[in-house]
Amino acid sequence: MIKGFIFDLDGVITDTAELHYDAWKKLADEMGWEFDREVNEKLRGISRMDSIKVIMDHNGVSLNEDTIVELATKKNDIYVNSLDGMTQEDYLPGARELLTHLRSEGFSVALGSASKNANKVLQQLKATHYFDVIGDGNSVSKSKPAPDIFLFASEKLGLRPENCIVFEDAEKGIDAAKAGNFHSVGIGPEERVGHADIRFDTMKEATLFAVKSHFKDLF
Repeated sequence: MIKGFIFDLDGVITDTAELHYDAWKKLADEMGWEFDREVNEKLRGISRMDSIKVIMDHNGVSLNEDTIVELATKKNDIYVNSLDGMTQEDYLPGARELLTHLRSEGFSVALGSASKNANKVLQQLKATHYFDVIGDGNSVSKSKPAPDIFLFASEKLGLRPENCIVFEDAEKGIDAAKAGNFHSVGIGPEERVGHADIRFDTMKEATLFAVKSHFKDLF
């Protein structure tokens, strides 16, 4: 039986992707590195430190660990400052409605995000009350595609993975859900999240009715 739902944040609850892109672009420009939308797509769903290493690899750059941490922190500062402009109007269409519906039906709900700024984003959205558990980039050491963040969330909810459905918009996120034995809902194009148990183009389509219809034997 499905008793819990675990949500990624960026690209599922809200779209901070453009803010991340702008922050990485600003840092890359300062460093004289090449950075474009194609490289940015490779950062979807992975941690800040993994992201900067992807950008460095793309540019054939090698730096010591202290410098890498310093640059990643600089990018984060740019990004965090941009979050001040977020409001509760910045939910992705359908996300707030789904969270509200899950609450009214008594399901357990957790966040399972690689972001270390998840709490700040949820506060800006005024969304913290929707979640029983918040798992973020500070909760586990291994980021997706390792299943650790989802396992952390389900454990804190007191549920087994097979009793939870994970919502993800990243290929590595679906990989993580599968590795942890969770049911999965992919949000986005076939080529990115087509390996999820069920896929929707947008959150607006991923209603509780649609999800229940697919997993009907589990409700």
